[in-house]
Amino acid sequence: METVILAVVIAVVVLAVLGGLVVGSRRKKPLPPPPPAAPDITAPPAEPHVGDEAETPRDEPRRVIEEVDLPGGGAAATVEEPPVVEAPAIEIPEPTAGRLVRLRARLSRSQNALGKGLLTLLSREHLDEDTWEEIEDTLLTADVGVLPTQELVERLRERVRVLGTRTPEELRGLLREELLQLVGTDFDRTVKTEPEGRKPGIVMVVGVNGTGKTTTTGKLARVLVADGRTVVLGAADTFRAAAADQLQTWGERVGAHTVRGPEAGDPASVAFDAVKEGKEMGTDVVLIDTAGRLHTKTGLMDELGKVKRVVEKHAPLDEVLLVLDATTGQNGLVQARVFAEVVDITGIVLTKLDGTAKGGIVVAVQRELGVPVKLVGLGEGADDLAPFEPEAFVDALIGD
Repeated sequence: METVILAVVIAVVVLAVLGGLVVGSRRKKPLPPPPPAAPDITAPPAEPHVGDEAETPRDEPRRVIEEVDLPGGGAAATVEEPPVVEAPAIEIPEPTAGRLVRLRARLSRSQNALGKGLLTLLSREHLDEDTWEEIEDTLLTADVGVLPTQELVERLRERVRVLGTRTPEELRGLLREELLQLVGTDFDRTVKTEPEGRKPGIVMVVGVNGTGKTTTTGKLARVLVADGRTVVLGAADTFRAAAADQLQTWGERVGAHTVRGPEAGDPASVAFDAVKEGKEMGTDVVLIDTAGRLHTKTGLMDELGKVKRVVEKHAPLDEVLLVLDATTGQNGLVQARVFAEVVDITGIVLTKLDGTAKGGIVVAVQRELGVPVKLVGLGEGADDLAPFEPEAFVDALIGD
């Protein structure tokens, strides 16, 4: 029994000693370092808002407005007004009566190939077959055309044979008579702008690209204004950039109103509106400028026919003027033929007839279409478009 008690006591003592060792070892183990304290963050100074002072306000002496010296002795500030855009001055075009005679010097630049050449050949002492062939070549080179050339040579042969002697004055008179007959003096060359019983007269201007249609339309407006007529311009060329601006500038110079539409818009609609406004305004004449189109493009030519049909819902067209470049020669006849098939051409306008142009084109185009040349352009000036006068034209060709 005593042995058991003793064993228990020993066990208790051993457990006590072991527990003390464990506790002691725990006390000696270092504790983990405490978490670092959060650093002090200094906020940046707030940026000033609109209206806030950037710095701390300081006490400064202030002055009232009465104590401040204003520049210029206190004169009130002047406010500049925007510049006034003045309307373009209305020009007074040159009268059309005798205009071709006044422009004779420019027209006579074409005479070397035709008039003077024929006079030189006819003045030879002996007119043999070689000379007559040269006369024929001169006429053909001047774009007179084959049939008109043959007719003229035959008449000249007969008259020279009957005449016998040939003084320079006689030859000039002979040649003048024959050229006048060739050009034609029995055509009605008046531009029809005064239809009976209604207003306005309606004129449509057509042609291929580059012949000067828009410029010719503007110059024709000047011709009509010079004759005391009022004009409305229809800018139906909606495909060429700035064509409407160009036509409007021509109109503003003589006080003509211009009707235009959006770029690439329907040209027939613009033409219709131009005639409508011309009626409402009581205008004498409406000029319709159409887009230049290639005579070989069927679709474009059909569209030109549409413009004509739409305009005629108001009233019939009084004139359809075909603008041809006189320097293109026989190629212009091909263009004229195609346009005549699409719209009823009533008159021809020959541009660039001065300089390198050959006067024979007047004869050829009239013979081809059976319609007269009514107007000719002899330069770049605003008043260089003239009514065609056969007598003045022939006189310029053969010279003094």
